[in-house]
Amino acid sequence: MKLIGKHIEKDGSGRVTVRPEDDEDMWHLYNLIQEGDRVRAAGIRRVQNVSATGSVDSRRIRLHLTLAVTRVNWSPSAAPGAESGTAVGAPNTAPAATATVEVSGRVAEENPHVKLGAFHTLEVEANKDVRIEKEAGGWDSVALGRVEESCVPGRGAEVAAIVCGEGTATFCLLSEHMTVVLQRLEVPIPRKISTTSSAHEKGLTRFYQSLYASFLRHVPYSSPSLRAIVIASPGWVRDGVFDFIMSEANRTSNKPLLAARNKFIKVHVNSPHVHSLVEALKSPEIAAQMKETKFAREGMMLDRFFKMLASDEMRAWYGPDHVALAADRGAIGTLLISDELFRASDAVQRKRFVTIIEDVRQKGGEVLIFSSMHESGQQLNQLTGIAAILTFPLDIEVVEIEEREAKEEEERRRAEENGTGG
Repeated sequence: MKLIGKHIEKDGSGRVTVRPEDDEDMWHLYNLIQEGDRVRAAGIRRVQNVSATGSVDSRRIRLHLTLAVTRVNWSPSAAPGAESGTAVGAPNTAPAATATVEVSGRVAEENPHVKLGAFHTLEVEANKDVRIEKEAGGWDSVALGRVEESCVPGRGAEVAAIVCGEGTATFCLLSEHMTVVLQRLEVPIPRKISTTSSAHEKGLTRFYQSLYASFLRHVPYSSPSLRAIVIASPGWVRDGVFDFIMSEANRTSNKPLLAARNKFIKVHVNSPHVHSLVEALKSPEIAAQMKETKFAREGMMLDRFFKMLASDEMRAWYGPDHVALAADRGAIGTLLISDELFRASDAVQRKRFVTIIEDVRQKGGEVLIFSSMHESGQQLNQLTGIAAILTFPLDIEVVEIEEREAKEEEERRRAEENGTGG
């Protein structure tokens, strides 16, 4: 995403103009635009002109509109349905944006073609400027952090993954904030019968050929930002897939693919499904290579949290109320929080979570904001969306008793003050 302009006041109000370029940028916009904001972007609207004779001329025109936002919708990109085919275009080109963000609201600035207050829905377009205006407090540390993060140059998919089974394959690209499923491939392979295995071998070859064609089409293997190509499967399917890809690269003299050989990592997983990616990313082979990436760090810390929850539960807290109590005591070493919590239309709730984040950072703790477009973020969402690994053990029951006693003491003190005042 390109940052075109930014003007933020001291009270947190102001505007930011950005230019989204790909699906991940659209995801950032979806998380940045809140109900109550003003958004200005290009759109298409049907307008009608009535002539002096009474005839109606209707046409669609492109215009820039400013909306007072009432609703924001996100539609992820659809995975292609083709099962095989030849590569189209250079494999290292960035994929075009296919996800969409729709912003609905009433027109907030006068326009020659649209009445003030008229309802409209804008579909945000790739490579077109979008201006987001927020009231006081709207540009908090989380929103500004997301703008800064999304506009870092040279971003892109960091990991390509093929999760395989016998006759099945799912192609994914993983970037800092998204797991995009590009294609699901299914090729029937007849069972191996002891008398003859020719039908089985033919089916297997057909599967490998389809998989290789899809690999060329979807995986940007020569992109400098791509750190690893993971082939994950139960059993030994991954070895057969890797060997076929390399033999085809040799046969066709595909030099860029041969040069990317050291990016391939073969990993065992228990099932040939996308959710196995969390398991794959925790493997030592990938952890060593991906330790600097955001999503790998998130996966490792979530795994650590679950292990601590099982073995040392006084240092693993979750839920908004309990995590807030731990933050008040300066006990949080690592805060795990989902970006889904910041999309709440309740400004008070959002401010509460922003305060927790700022409090943890101020006291030297680590904050990981999980993307709910990654499998690890979805797992965290199932656990209320917020969790913490504490630097020292705290008993929840004891802390709650202390809080209750402090509250009662405060109420007694106020009652005494009121009595004395009266």
